Amino acid sequence: MNTLSPRLRKAINTAAWAHRNHVRKGSGIPYFSHLYSVMYLLSTVTDDEDILIAGLLHDTLEDVPEEYSAAQLEADFGPRVRALVEELTKKPLKTWKARADAYLLHLSEGASLEAVLISTADKLHNIYSISDDYAVLGEDLWQRFNSGKQQQLWWYSEVHRISCERLGPNQLNKQLGECVEKLLKQSTQALGGVD
Repeated sequence: MNTLSPRLRKAINTAAWAHRNHVRKGSGIPYFSHLYSVMYLLSTVTDDEDILIAGLLHDTLEDVPEEYSAAQLEADFGPRVRALVEELTKKPLKTWKARADAYLLHLSEGASLEAVLISTADKLHNIYSISDDYAVLGEDLWQRFNSGKQQQLWWYSEVHRISCERLGPNQLNKQLGECVEKLLKQSTQALGGVD
């Protein structure tokens, strides 16, 4: 990322405002820290401002459509950013597994490479947060997830696999793979397993 353009500044402010009442699950950390972190991770692999903005706003249509609509998103940042955010918006299905399966199918077959890249940065930051919390909470961490430990580990493993298949090697999916392996190892050790 070369400059903090007026358009990117506007996206940062929009994301902070739209998610102003949200905190990260179980931590109380303002949700905006996640959005900014996703944008930062993306900035390490691309200078494409639309991708950076979509990274900042990737949860907006899913989490706060009443605060910031798809029409407003397009008016402010253009049709490409809107399309990328819509690609990353999970469908409102009945169960966590149904949503996860639909999202993974979309990532593997229908999503643009740009959306896969944003998803990889999103999941990388999520797993960094999980790892940080695991260091403090240990196995109690998994109680904050409705889907449980095994499903979470499966989910991140699958996103990593798809990211590698679709994008080829890059530093984000490399880091995601390392984090997944670390959590798998910690979880196995916590259950009394061996390396």
